[in-house]
Amino acid sequence: MTYPDLSLERQDDIAIVRLERAAKRNALNDGLILALRDTFQNLPEGVRAVVVDGAGEHFCAGLDLSELTERDAGQGLMHSRMWHQALDGLQFGPVPVVAALHGAVVGGGLELACACHIRVADSTTFYALPEGSRGIFVGGGGSVRIPKLVGVARMTDMMMTGRVYKAEEGERAGFAQYLVPAGQATAKAVELARRIAGNAPLTNYALMHALPRIAEQPADHGLFTEALMAGIAQNAPAAKERLRDFLEGRAAKVSRD
Repeated sequence: MTYPDLSLERQDDIAIVRLERAAKRNALNDGLILALRDTFQNLPEGVRAVVVDGAGEHFCAGLDLSELTERDAGQGLMHSRMWHQALDGLQFGPVPVVAALHGAVVGGGLELACACHIRVADSTTFYALPEGSRGIFVGGGGSVRIPKLVGVARMTDMMMTGRVYKAEEGERAGFAQYLVPAGQATAKAVELARRIAGNAPLTNYALMHALPRIAEQPADHGLFTEALMAGIAQNAPAAKERLRDFLEGRAAKVSRD
């Protein structure tokens, strides 16, 4: 299925999913959110990692306010839950997702970025949460995901005061794990996605699904969940083959280079 505002480009065992509303700074409307949901529910067979980026000068400038309609409380609740379902499909989907950030990563765009597992920002990137000045509240999972990256106090400040973080200070704050020169975010994200796609699939799945849940469990529950996942992961054929390769000298050792 094709979508007017979203494209999917297959490159061997990775896919690049691109927001295609450059004229609107890739602002998120309902159609685009539903396209993201459907795309991640129906990734092509054999895709083992995904890069999400935005066409044009910006990753995503947030909710498309021009399409915001009046809703009663119940309608607002269900609209927010639609976003939750779509972005959960990235965070808890079948394969790891790397975000390639540039330009505006604002409001719902930041919520989208935080649903990805790894974020690469280039030097043009800036982050903001202007909902407070617009009389609204985050509704795409930001109140859960963003504080886990940068803390409640920082998110509160951004929403109350409209503070904008530029690329370098955003990396220091924890919005992105990688910072690259302007125009290189997608290339770096693809490089990382290819590396990730080479991992044992079950290990990637455990990192996506078990690790964030373990982090929220009481210590004794987390340790038990860890033991279960360790036992399951090491029993996978791909893990056994990789361990044999290491023990028999066919796999590279970790180095500082």
